[in-house]
Amino acid sequence: MVEYRNGSHTVYDIQYHFVWITKGRRHILRGRVAEKMRDLLKQGCSIKKIKIVRGSVVSDHVHMLLSCPTDLAPSQIAQYLKGRSSHLIQEAFPELKEMYHGQHIWERGYFCCTVGEEKQEVMRRYVEMQGRVNEEDYFQIEEW
Repeated sequence: MVEYRNGSHTVYDIQYHFVWITKGRRHILRGRVAEKMRDLLKQGCSIKKIKIVRGSVVSDHVHMLLSCPTDLAPSQIAQYLKGRSSHLIQEAFPELKEMYHGQHIWERGYFCCTVGEEKQEVMRRYVEMQGRVNEEDYFQIEEW
């Protein structure tokens, strides 16, 4: 069942699946760092009115299934979430700032595809299968 969202003059359902990786595929997203990254991504999405349908932070990459407003292009979403999270995670963990010399912790590119109603459940299960076994390791924002 499609859950449509409303804007000032729009009704929409736009969903993207994003994946991005750490530089050098370093396995830095573990323990407290992974918890903080989930919090930062939730905050960033909340600020931009992006609904996290499902997300997963794996040791060397992030998967997010997002429901996005009509005024945000996928490139803007990736730039904002990657840039903000990189900056704030390095502030929270100075050892990462040293490891990456104050530069981005993410590789330059990212994967993005659109997700229709029929693919949503498949994508949700795919994100859930990405190296996690505990339900609390997944995150989403449901309060819209």
